[in-house]
Amino acid sequence: MKIAVEGCCHGELDMIYETIQFMEQKRNTKVDLLICCGDFQAVRNEGDMQCMAVPPKYRQMQTFYKYYSGEKKAPMLTIFIGGNHEASNYLQELPYGGWVAPNIYYLGYAGVIKYRGVRIGGISGIFKPHDYRKGHYECPPYNQETIRSAYHVRNVEVFKLKQIKEPMDIFLSHDWPRSIYHYGNTKHLLTKKAFFREEVENNTLGSPAASELLHHLQPSYWFSAHLHVKFAAFMQHQTKVEGQLPKATKFLALDKCLPRRDFLQIVDVEHDPSKPDCLEYDIEWLVILKNTKSLLNGTSKTWNMPENNSLYTKWDFSATAESRKEVLIDLGQDLKIPCNFSVTTACYDPNKPQHNRTASHIINPQTTEFCALLGLTDLNAMIRPDEEGGDMEATDDADSTGSLEDPSEYSTDASVLSSSLNPDEITLDDDEEEDALVQSEHNSDLSSFSKTRVLPESMAVSLDEAMGSTNYELDRSESSQTEGELKGSDKSLKRLSEEGECGSVKIKRRNQAIYTANEDAE
Repeated sequence: MKIAVEGCCHGELDMIYETIQFMEQKRNTKVDLLICCGDFQAVRNEGDMQCMAVPPKYRQMQTFYKYYSGEKKAPMLTIFIGGNHEASNYLQELPYGGWVAPNIYYLGYAGVIKYRGVRIGGISGIFKPHDYRKGHYECPPYNQETIRSAYHVRNVEVFKLKQIKEPMDIFLSHDWPRSIYHYGNTKHLLTKKAFFREEVENNTLGSPAASELLHHLQPSYWFSAHLHVKFAAFMQHQTKVEGQLPKATKFLALDKCLPRRDFLQIVDVEHDPSKPDCLEYDIEWLVILKNTKSLLNGTSKTWNMPENNSLYTKWDFSATAESRKEVLIDLGQDLKIPCNFSVTTACYDPNKPQHNRTASHIINPQTTEFCALLGLTDLNAMIRPDEEGGDMEATDDADSTGSLEDPSEYSTDASVLSSSLNPDEITLDDDEEEDALVQSEHNSDLSSFSKTRVLPESMAVSLDEAMGSTNYELDRSESSQTEGELKGSDKSLKRLSEEGECGSVKIKRRNQAIYTANEDAE
């Protein structure tokens, strides 16, 4: 089936769908599924808009509210994860995932589902070390800290995903897995994003948590966004079982939805024609959710996950055959995800704007129903704002098997950072300067990565082209060295960073401060 992959959405749903429809007409094809890799911005009204960690000039209503209200319906099934510019109050209503609008599905803090037999997983947010071991304690009204920490990845979500043993077809993250840039054309990446050089050379660019998941899950495809640049890589993993052929991951990061940017690409993914044309629950994932419910932490206290050492009596929360049968019984043998979207708050009315509207803490009936079905706890219902607003209270789970005392697998020492600095965070303030970049040639693609599963030529188009430009031309890969380098190779974790030559490109140098700016300027 054909899957359209979108980078940073930034609320431009109308433009994204129009671009896909243009591509379908131009290529006489049909897209089956749209995947968005974060910064989706599911903004329903003015209150939601105040919950986005962006500068005031970027707090715009955009077009999602039309799909939420029913004025429009998504023309194709759409799946997305959260990024670092979201209406976090709405996404927090659906910690296990759910429909944010008809035909638009959010994967939750972390989630795994199936569509036509294709297994799709994802993790929302971005990595920040000093929030990594905390619980999901934030809820509206947010303060200047929690409006940002709400979208930071937590160790419990990574721990759940590391319980997965079955193969993963597609995985999504907003920020890149750390080190993935060493498995693509790093030289060309740095001609487009020169201010990444120090982080690339020091191997500090990207998320270590996502990198850990990449090595564990070894999905066939990994899609990301966040860094506002198109970049492809091919990573061959070390085999986990002696005698088995090593798996490989095709990585693709895409840009944000703006004119003359590589924000969209269509890929062909093998699917099971016998499977239904609807979203289905993933049995293994549901078992893991049930097994790990005691690990929920609704406070800002640091919390370590169980490990295989003398400190824990249980560290394996993976699915067993018996637990799978129990979940199937819970579901009544029906794996179909119900289309049970419901409106939970008033929608924006352009004829009657309410600029003083504030966001409230809402319990979503989808989550209530899902938790009742499987005996889970609605994390959002555990948390309540105090009377002053912004600081959260939650009850500790006395049955938790996690630890508050033990050292984390990632350093949480934030002494070298300000309280709001995140060196892995790209803000929106670079838009005007990035638009001044001279468009470079496209020399990195997925089309040459595999001889056994050749992807179609890239179908990435810009907004200008979608609006009827006469200079329409499909983006074509010039990174043909990848296939040649991989042929006959017996080395695992093949590094491709310095292979091949890329053409010259004129680029406007930007101040490093863009990348290390205080989050207050996001």
